[in-house]
Amino acid sequence: MAPVEVLTSDNSPADSGASARVVPLFEDEQAPADKVAAQLLELGEARARYRHLAHGHDASGQRVIVVGLGKRSELDHERLRAAAAAVAQRAAQLAVRSVAWPLPTSTSSETTAASAGQLAAALVEGTLLRAYRFDRFKSGGGGDGDDSGLERLIVCATGCEAAIERARIATLAANRARDLQNLPGNVATPTFLAERAGEIADQHASLEVELLDREGIERLGMGAFAAVARGSVSEPRLIVLRYAPSAARGPHLGLVGKAVTFDSGGISIKPAQRMHEMKFDMSGGAAVIEAVGAIAELALPLRVTAVVPACENMPDGGAFKPGDIVTALNGRTIEITNTDAEGRLLLADALTYAVREGAERLVDLATLTGAIIVALGSTYAGLFANDDEWAATVAAAFAATGEDTWRMPLHSDFAEMVRGEHADLVNASLERKALSCYAAQFLAEFVDGRPWAHLDIAGTAWARGREYVGKGASGFGVRALVELARRLVA
Repeated sequence: MAPVEVLTSDNSPADSGASARVVPLFEDEQAPADKVAAQLLELGEARARYRHLAHGHDASGQRVIVVGLGKRSELDHERLRAAAAAVAQRAAQLAVRSVAWPLPTSTSSETTAASAGQLAAALVEGTLLRAYRFDRFKSGGGGDGDDSGLERLIVCATGCEAAIERARIATLAANRARDLQNLPGNVATPTFLAERAGEIADQHASLEVELLDREGIERLGMGAFAAVARGSVSEPRLIVLRYAPSAARGPHLGLVGKAVTFDSGGISIKPAQRMHEMKFDMSGGAAVIEAVGAIAELALPLRVTAVVPACENMPDGGAFKPGDIVTALNGRTIEITNTDAEGRLLLADALTYAVREGAERLVDLATLTGAIIVALGSTYAGLFANDDEWAATVAAAFAATGEDTWRMPLHSDFAEMVRGEHADLVNASLERKALSCYAAQFLAEFVDGRPWAHLDIAGTAWARGREYVGKGASGFGVRALVELARRLVA
């Protein structure tokens, strides 16, 4: 499906040339000037209740979609993002090809330029995320009766062009990450992800890619990563993207994404039920790859190094085993007690590699622990950090895109728990205590004291249930990483 075109216009939605115009309603305010919307309100079909939808058409044949936004004082970017998604869904049902939105204001007074840009971006994000479809493997390209068909979004506002363009680029990148997530494991192999990174690098002169195969990974000394990859005939890849614009400023940002393209659990095999969802265990890597592409497309003046270790975790005669001891890139030895705690092994070597590349600030994204879903559901990603200021910076960027995080603790008690009896560290605790915290504390051993934030996205990478991403792949983290990069050079 071709991406939705995003335009801005000085005209009103009625004069925009769109096949449908949107009329927002707020509670406890006078009837809208739009005659069709006012009539629908009088008939009781339209209501100002948040996300309530009604539709009609005017004498010219233009559709009118009336959407309730609740109280004006409660309007923020997340509520508008969800409302835009609801409108996009109704437009799909009506076979509408183009939609024009006025820019709602968040208060009765004049909206500031900053908040206007944020609201305009939310319109774009909600619409494009909701318009996404993945039907590559359906005969006839789908046929489920809910094909968007939306071709154009027109935002009737001035002064928000830059925010709208950033939102468009970042959201399309998130949708491309969703494509990678949704592909089955027999297609989206480590080699496939590496080729995708190469495609992105080919599009930007300031972006280069380096790819290491199994032999290169082992020769480098990535014993933890190499151990996980041993059980699969599918070749692993270390994917390194280096974005170095000529006018770079700010800190050197290191992004690390876990990309286990299928996780059976290895010798410590997972239960069969829902194992098919383990194709999503590469979601962190997908987010990092596509976020770097968007950062390069926006030409943000920030040096970024992305490291994505990609492999399968499979059980065969060569697979690593509980009781094995491996040596990580930084020289630390690790006793393996559970081969299904493999993501932290990949990240250990990848974080060390990013440090060696000179990254001054680190962020990693990983579908790391099921325990984080128990703690935070699909509402928040778990945020762990060794630096309060950096944690606040990262959390603010994620919150701005509706990708909320919740700060979780690191502690000296957890640091003691990761100490091994027969090696420096042990990859999984034999006690079912603080499992997500344990995993994060393990990673802290490999960041060399650099400001670092770990996002455990096991609960948010798919099945979020938000209006704009539904139950499938969410592309979580792409828009937030782009926003983080922007803020570091703003």
